[in-house]
Amino acid sequence: MTRKQKRLALILGLLLVLGLATALILNALRNEIVFFFSPSELIERGDIAGQSIRVGGLVEDGTWVKNGQDNTFTITDGDKELKIAFVGILPDLFREGQGVIAEGKLGSDGTFVATNVLAKHDENYIPKEIEQTLKDQGHWEGQ
Repeated sequence: MTRKQKRLALILGLLLVLGLATALILNALRNEIVFFFSPSELIERGDIAGQSIRVGGLVEDGTWVKNGQDNTFTITDGDKELKIAFVGILPDLFREGQGVIAEGKLGSDGTFVATNVLAKHDENYIPKEIEQTLKDQGHWEGQ
């Protein structure tokens, strides 16, 4: 083998190893990837029941019901609404009219069962996806 052929074989071998490593990593992370949806996107897609996903929106006024650690509330993106059920302690910054992101699974009855709820951290924060959705629908009143 010439020097050029050895170099080419080495490069091809390294590319093969890199491709195999990438495939193994993506396969291992396949079940750990969590997608983000607005309530409108989640309701329009019917093929994600049982998958771990994130949904974000604004908590509608007057919808938060707390019974011990059982919490139910409704979020909206200005177009569609989604009922969320969460068992646990909500973040201190959680309140009606504020932006939240809930992680969990969509139940067969259309209620989103959250395993984790994240609240915004200051008065100016809103997830970029929700901000864009609200802007597209003409409901955005922020800066």
